This record gives sequence, C-alpha cells and structure tokens, in this order.
Amino acid sequence: MNIAAAKAFIESHTDFVLAAHRSPDGDTLGSCLALYHALRTLHKTATVACVDPVPPYLRFLPGSDTVVQTLRAVPEAAIYVDCADHARVDALQDTLEQAPFQFCIDHHGTNPRSTKDGDWVENVAATAELIERLIRALGVPVTKEIAECLFTGIATDTGNFAYSNTTPDTFRIAAELAETGIELPELNRRLFRTMPLRKGRLIAHTLQTMELYEHDTVVIACITQKDLFACSAEEADCEGLIDYLRDLEPVEIACTLRESPDGKIRGSLRSKRGADVSAVAAAFRGGGHQRAAGCTLDGPMEQAKQKILPALLDAMRAFAGTR
Repeated sequence: MNIAAAKAFIESHTDFVLAAHRSPDGDTLGSCLALYHALRTLHKTATVACVDPVPPYLRFLPGSDTVVQTLRAVPEAAIYVDCADHARVDALQDTLEQAPFQFCIDHHGTNPRSTKDGDWVENVAATAELIERLIRALGVPVTKEIAECLFTGIATDTGNFAYSNTTPDTFRIAAELAETGIELPELNRRLFRTMPLRKGRLIAHTLQTMELYEHDTVVIACITQKDLFACSAEEADCEGLIDYLRDLEPVEIACTLRESPDGKIRGSLRSKRGADVSAVAAAFRGGGHQRAAGCTLDGPMEQAKQKILPALLDAMRAFAGTR
C-alpha cells in the first residue's frame, strides 16, 4: 500500500475515527490532529480517540481538547495512526475492529500490515511525515494549526532532529512547515524546554534506583504506581524518561518498566548505537524500531524485570559481537 491507497480510502468515506496509541506521544497525537483538521476542511466528520488523556505538554496542540477516550458508536471508517499494531489502541480496539472500513498509517518496521483495508507503512522518521504528504495529496492547504501538529510529530520522534532517523527529507518537510509561520521558539520551549517539578522528582528517583548490567552497558529502571504517587507524578510524566538513561555512558541499551493502573507493565526500550531492541520488544507482544521500541508484560514488576532482562542481555551481546 502507498499514499494512493490512503488517499483513496479518505476520499471514499465520510465518517472517521482517528485512533492514537496508548501513552500518546507527539507523533501519534500530532499526526491524528493534523489529519483531523484536514478532514474537517474536506467537510468530513472526524474524531480523534485515545484511551489515555492528552499529556499536559501536548495540550497546546490545536484540537487537543476534542480528543475522546471512549467511543459510543462504531464509526464508518477507522484509521490507526502511528500504531505498530492494533493492540496499541488498547480498550478502543474492540469498537474499532467493528468498523466496516479500516486502514493504518504508520512508520514502524515491525507493523504486521494486517489492517482490513490496507496499511501504508514506510520507514520514515515520523508518521507525521506521511500525514503531511497525504494532506497535500488531498489538496488541503497546510494551515498554521496543521503545521503545528505535524511539526510536533516530527520534532518529538526525531529528538528535535537529533536521532539517526532524521533524513534530508525530514528537514525539507520541516522547512515547509516552518514557512507557514509557526512559532518555532515557542514550540521548542513547550516540547523540549518545559518540565513540571514533579517530573524532575521522578527523573531523580529513576536515576537513583536504576540498575546496571553487562559492564554498565544495559540499564533498567522500574517505575511503580507507588513511585508515581511518591513523586506526585502522572503517567504522562514518564514520557521521555528513558532518554536520561540511554544518554548515560557507557549505556547502549536502556529499558524502563512502568506499572500501569491495571497492573500491566509497559516496557520502553532504546539503544544508542544500533543494538536491536525491536527484536526484544517483539518477543513480548510489542514492536517498534531497531533503536526505539515498546512492549507489554504481565506483572508483578519484579517478575516482568526477570523475564525481559535475559533478552536485553542477549541483544547487547549480539550487538557487541558485531562491532
């Protein structure tokens, strides 16, 4: 599938639910909201849905106040946006799978491409890159509000254009978005230079309690509901926490395990120079990219840690053996 299939899907239907993945980040929400504004311009009905609330640092996005956490009715058409698999929409999945028409737009290499009416999956820096191309193909002008959403998706998924997934095309798209008049300094401040005190406490706690393995090249940090409460932190404050672990030297593989209110353990995995964490995630019902992936494990926390640790060590040893 390609952009032509995505465009045809949009043009063939009038009522859409755009599904963001749980624990929403800038790419899934920015992409959903950009497409939401474009669909409304085309006089179509659209709803953005995510089981988790919009995190505080993304509530400035135009349209973020319209995002719903539950669906009251089955939509005509469902689009999974930035979802490596359908299960990432969590409790929304049962309703979305009843939609007569379903499509997926994503950039994760582990995507199984199993959506009923097609999957447009490309290896680009962010799903927002694909949404930008789709909006232009639909003939919708990229307004300032659409540009803010798309730029947020691209900037956050590339670490503010610092990660290895950043390409010349990424910069070209960002430049076109900047030409709409978006306030780059303000976007940068909101996305990368603002932190609530509670998150600072959570970062400090995580760095103090992390555990290092394999000559300090693998690090795991466990965040329980009790830890969040002690720091007065929210679920959304865990976003980006893993970056502080990955950036330590000589760490190559970083893993955070976060206990959800339902008792499930959400794993976030990152590698620095090329260890394949997507293979680790796939072994635990997850997926993602070679250097950034996620998965879900059954609790309790200590049991989850003991399950994933051998896989992380194997990934590190396999990477070390190729150098």
